[in-house]
Amino acid sequence: MKTMTVAMACAACGGKLIGCDRAEAPIGRAIIDSRTAQPGDLFAAYRGERTDGHRYIATALEKGAVCCLAEYVPEGVTGPVILVEDVQAALERIAAAYRKTLDIPVVGITGSVGKTTAKEMVSAVLSQRYRVLKTEGNLNNQIGVPMTVSRIEPDHEAAVVEMGISGFGEMTALAKIARPTVALFTVIGRAHLEFLHDLDGVFRAKTEMLDQMAADSPVIYNGDDAQLRRLADRPGALSYGLGEDCAVRADEIALLSEGRTRCRIRYGERTVHADVPAFGKQMVYAALEGAAVGFVLGLSDEEITRGIAAYAPVGRRGDITDTGFVTLVDDSYNANPESMRCAIDSLLQLPGRHVAVLGDMLEMGPESEQMHVDLGRYARERGIDRVLCCGGFRDAIVSGAGEIATACADTQAIIDVLPALLKKGDAVLVKASRGMHLEAVAEAIKGMGETE
Repeated sequence: MKTMTVAMACAACGGKLIGCDRAEAPIGRAIIDSRTAQPGDLFAAYRGERTDGHRYIATALEKGAVCCLAEYVPEGVTGPVILVEDVQAALERIAAAYRKTLDIPVVGITGSVGKTTAKEMVSAVLSQRYRVLKTEGNLNNQIGVPMTVSRIEPDHEAAVVEMGISGFGEMTALAKIARPTVALFTVIGRAHLEFLHDLDGVFRAKTEMLDQMAADSPVIYNGDDAQLRRLADRPGALSYGLGEDCAVRADEIALLSEGRTRCRIRYGERTVHADVPAFGKQMVYAALEGAAVGFVLGLSDEEITRGIAAYAPVGRRGDITDTGFVTLVDDSYNANPESMRCAIDSLLQLPGRHVAVLGDMLEMGPESEQMHVDLGRYARERGIDRVLCCGGFRDAIVSGAGEIATACADTQAIIDVLPALLKKGDAVLVKASRGMHLEAVAEAIKGMGETE
C-alpha cells in the first residue's frame, strides 16, 4: 500500500491516530504476525481465541512497523497506533480504500473445489506477460484478502485473488475489498453445507461476488457444472469444460504415469496444446481456467502454452510420487464429494492395482453419513481394488464399499497395516479433509519398501 499514508489509512477506517509523528509516512503490507514485521508494515492486532495481538504491538514497532491497528493501547506502548473499535472492520476498510486507487485487472477466484490450483495456474499464465501479485498460501478469507490486496505494489500489472467462504454474506465482504474485474468460478460442490445448506445455497453465496462487479465484466465459469450453467446468459459470461457446448473446451486428454497431464484446448479458431507438470483430471480444468483467463486478457496462444507449462503444484494437492515401491498420489490437503470422485477417477488412469486411503470429508452438514456411504460405493463401482479408511465416518465408507474396504481406528492404524496390504507397483491415493492429517500416511508410504 505504498501509495497510502498512515493518515490516509486512519481516515479510511475512521480511526484515531495517536502517538504518531509520521502521519505522512507510506504504508507497506498489512500483517497480523509481529514476527514477520518489516520496516513500513501495518500491524493489525487481532484478538483471537488463543492470543491477543495487542501483546505484540511493541515487538512489531521495534521491527519497523510504521503503525499498528488496535482496539486499545497496551501499557507502555507510546505509538504510533490507529485506534479503532474493530480491527477486522478497520482493516477491510483500509484495504478497500487502497484497492480503489488501483487500475489493474484483478481476477477473483472462487468455488468449492480447486481454488488454489486455479489461482496458481492463472498466475502462471498471466506472468508470461504481466508482473502478477497472487494470494499467498491460504490467505483467502476476511483476514487474508485484505492482506493480499495490501501487497499489491505500484509496479504490479495484474492481481489474482483467491476468495474462500463458508457462510452467506462473506463473499460480499471479500468482493467489496478485492473489487474483481474478472470472476472465475471453478465448481459449485458440496462444501460447507453445514452453513450453506445445499448446492443452491453454495451457488448463491459464491456468486455474491458478481454484485460487486460491473454488469459486463468477464465471468468465466465451469460449463460442466450444472449450477454454474445458470450464469450462461450473463453479459461477459465465458464457459469452459469438456462439454461440446463449452466455449473453451479440452479434448485429446492424456493422464501420464510420470505425473503430467496433456490436452488440447480450443477456443473458436484458436488452439493451445497444454502440457501440465501435474497429474489428474482436475489439471485439465486448471489448464482450461488458465487459458480462459489468458484469452479474456489478451494473451497469445504461445504465452498461454508457456504459462500452463510453468505451473507448479502447491501443498498436497494431487502430488504424484514414484517411491520406487508404489506410485503415490498425495491429495491429503482437502476433500469434498466432487473432489473425491475426481481423485478416484484420476487414480484409475495409473497402471497397477488401485488402493485408496480415505478419511472424513468435513463440514458436509446433516447428509454427511450418506455422502460417505456414496463415496465408498463410488470407489467400489469404479473399480478401486482396496480401500482403507479412518475417521468418524469410516463405517459409512465401508458400508458403501463393501468387501474391498477396511476400517481403521486412526491414521496410525492405517500406517500399521500398510506393509501387509501394499504391493510393489500399486497406485495409491491418499485423500481426506485437511483436519484428518492423512499427510502422515503419505509420508509413511514414501518410506516403504518391499517386505520380506
